[in-house]
Amino acid sequence: MELRHLRYFTAVAAHGSFNRAAQVLHLTQPALSRQVKDLEEEIGVPLLVRSTNSVSLTPVGESFYEEAKDLLQRAERAIQRARGDGRAEILRVGYLPAMVHGILVPAMEKFQAARPRVRIELVELLPAAMNTAVQDGRLDLVMLPDMEANLIPGFQWTELRKITATLAISAEHPLARLKKIPPARLRDVPLIGFGRRSSPGYVSTMRTHLRPFGVTPQFVALIDDGLSSLYTAIEVNRAAAILGDTIEPSLPRSLVMRPFSPTLAIASIMIGYPQAQANSGAELFTKLLLEQARRLPGARK
Repeated sequence: MELRHLRYFTAVAAHGSFNRAAQVLHLTQPALSRQVKDLEEEIGVPLLVRSTNSVSLTPVGESFYEEAKDLLQRAERAIQRARGDGRAEILRVGYLPAMVHGILVPAMEKFQAARPRVRIELVELLPAAMNTAVQDGRLDLVMLPDMEANLIPGFQWTELRKITATLAISAEHPLARLKKIPPARLRDVPLIGFGRRSSPGYVSTMRTHLRPFGVTPQFVALIDDGLSSLYTAIEVNRAAAILGDTIEPSLPRSLVMRPFSPTLAIASIMIGYPQAQANSGAELFTKLLLEQARRLPGARK
């Protein structure tokens, strides 16, 4: 067993997806899958439960994940001490992959070239958990929808990108036949959304945006977990979910996205860091993320 096997496994476990972990690690998905499989074969027990669009940890995998993270952290500290850079700075970044697709990896590469002695530590958290981590001082920079960013005081916020509301539905749903969805058609349509424990501002924001169209959203389930659980709930309940267009890369093949007409809502992904005690790398990383966001197709110049 080598440290790289532990790094690969912890990345997959943290992202809940071989595809997303492969992007962060700059590996192909088959190569990453093979390395993790080799680790499981060497240990002799399965660590992951694999499904079509996501992975989850087995009970043994949960325990091994915590141990592997601790071992990697101790190895990193030992390497730093050996190099004489035990005080190398860490920039702790809270994010959700769907918000920064096509932005994060290129910006990280440029940041590391400019600041090789600063290590970026990515922490994937749902908005509510990200808010708690900020209050505890465990994050130096965060990326959140404006509905959630407004709940965090004392941060300097900049708009990273705009997102457009779309409807995620099963390909078999009656509304899937439409190319664009009139918001008024959501009247009496069962909806899946995010609960307060994961995204405190979601439900109130959706109610606000639908009110002008005479629609009171009918939520049949509120998910306090990630997108994979929400996607499953859409299919199980034969329902729909209002989500940002940035989720498209993670959408399973069984679901489709439909834009609204007229546009239901334009939200913003905000990037922010503490005004009082900002990490020295936060400003540069913010600048690089903004530059990369402006290169996205359809971005405002």
